[in-house]
Amino acid sequence: MNASQLHNGIHLLTLSSGRKLSFQTFGQDYHTAPIVLVNHPLTGDSRVTGEFGWWNNLIGEGKPIDTNTYAIISFNIPGNGFDGNLIDDFESWNTGTIARFFYEGLKQLGVGHLHTVIGGSLGAGISWEMAALYPDFITNLIPVGGDWKSTDWMIANTFVQKQILALSSDSLDVARMHAMLCYRTPESFKIKFNRTVNEELGLFNVESWLAYHGEKLTNRFQVQAYKTMNHLLGSIDITRDGRTFEEIVKSIKSSIHIFSIDSDLFFPLSEDKETVERAKKVGVTINHQIITSKYGHDAFLMESEKVVPLLSPIFN
Repeated sequence: MNASQLHNGIHLLTLSSGRKLSFQTFGQDYHTAPIVLVNHPLTGDSRVTGEFGWWNNLIGEGKPIDTNTYAIISFNIPGNGFDGNLIDDFESWNTGTIARFFYEGLKQLGVGHLHTVIGGSLGAGISWEMAALYPDFITNLIPVGGDWKSTDWMIANTFVQKQILALSSDSLDVARMHAMLCYRTPESFKIKFNRTVNEELGLFNVESWLAYHGEKLTNRFQVQAYKTMNHLLGSIDITRDGRTFEEIVKSIKSSIHIFSIDSDLFFPLSEDKETVERAKKVGVTINHQIITSKYGHDAFLMESEKVVPLLSPIFN
């Protein structure tokens, strides 16, 4: 492995620019087995499986992405803070920048081709960017609960997040509370809370729940890291260099599998349907699977068991 060891299975690469890129590997030897690159969401990290794995239902021994068969690589998006490194110049980046970092890292590791790139939310956007930039590099592209561009709705939400974070150095909890309103749905709130009250705190249970999630993120994430990831979330756009979506999707040699969530408020199903129709008009078939859930965007994490049957045909 052309990388130095940090701790707890985390490895560190130094790119040609001097930028540091950390990652973890799971399963088989990536020099000999088919490789799956997993791109993490906004507050995620490279721990995709194992004790703290955020996608344990999907990745592991005997799971749809079986570590007995596949080599799993997961990079930390630079600046997410998991490896101890924060970024000051993140506003000069976009998700295409991250895709280039990941590609350079893979090349340094001697990876010539990927069986699959899969990512959730922000990670889905980075996955699209990689397929657009390196159209011959990936056999299967699987964006889950994500898109190839940041819509006006997404840009608006990340703009509001930015304003909240600028209010004070301890505003991360408020930003998280706001974000949770997009990660879930009004219906899921009614099912979970139904206007019940926490008598001890004198709050509606929905209020104490939001406060809990704000505090929880503050305890494990840094403001600068959140600012970086939030900026990237609003920067997704595979067409930024002037090529149309149609031109790009025709050039991608990957089999494209879009997994949407029917109740997603963050990356709406309607946008994915439009993507599939636009691709179809230029002769590109996209395998579009729709996950039915009351939980909205977070369903790809909360109900990842619903993703399992969608993966099985690809990985078997």
